[in-house]
Amino acid sequence: MTIEILQTHTLLASCEEALAARYTVHKLHEMADQDAWLAENGPRIRAHAGSGVQADLMDKLPKLEIIASFGVGYDNIDVGAAKARNIRVTNTPDVLNDAVAEMTIGLMISLARRIPQADQFVRQGKWPSGNYGLFSELMGKTVGIVGLGRIGKEIAVRAQAMKMRVVYHGRHLQPAVPYIYYDDLEDMARDSDWLVVIAPGGQGTEGIVSRNALEALGPRGCLVNVARGTLVDEPAMVELLVNGGLGGAALDVFEKEPQVPAELLTLDNVVLSPHQGSATRQTRDAMGALLVANLEKHFGGEPLISAVV
Repeated sequence: MTIEILQTHTLLASCEEALAARYTVHKLHEMADQDAWLAENGPRIRAHAGSGVQADLMDKLPKLEIIASFGVGYDNIDVGAAKARNIRVTNTPDVLNDAVAEMTIGLMISLARRIPQADQFVRQGKWPSGNYGLFSELMGKTVGIVGLGRIGKEIAVRAQAMKMRVVYHGRHLQPAVPYIYYDDLEDMARDSDWLVVIAPGGQGTEGIVSRNALEALGPRGCLVNVARGTLVDEPAMVELLVNGGLGGAALDVFEKEPQVPAELLTLDNVVLSPHQGSATRQTRDAMGALLVANLEKHFGGEPLISAVV
């Protein structure tokens, strides 16, 4: 019997093709009357492909066995509700580590050297009137990494290649890594030139980069967020960037995406990116392949590759 699965938003084309070749796929986001469709067809659905699954949707899918998430973060899935209903949850870790780490270093260099602004300086014909100016570099600076997980470690390796000193903050000391550990985020921010946020989102990490931490980073410090916008006190960050209390910020994520605080659009000490840390063809293809592979393992009765619960 054909296995029926549900999508609730568009996935990468290669992922959708692979799913369609193996399963009967229903795309809820294309349904005119989603509630009516779920009422009639929800009991046949055995898997969800994608993310953004909350308890109310699970209740409408009584035979749901697995949620195969497209992404390493799963803060937009009610994992507790899934566990209570004996629904497995998988994500797509590791395959995006390099892409996000490269993006992080790219954002740092872009901010340090004001590369986007320099591009506009040339395009707007300002160069004949004088040189652009002098800024900074990464060499010799200290970078404090908030969340030394898989991606954090890849960022650390690349930062060392840029001749930076690496320190980190997290829930626990990791004895096997060669970096100095801070159990207090504010202390690390005070001792750092750069603060890179790459901790998981969700409850427990909301607002961990507080006003106090940003003030500790100070008027010569720079913030980089490639995790989730909710990890940073965004209003405080904007205020400090405007008044000079924070030196700069390179941001790939925001609290209420795709909305971006209007004040940031006018500042020269920020670099803005539309949440594209893993947005390369090879990485997104690999993420899609891992999503499909987890489904295949589940329905084949084999251990999941990357189980969350």
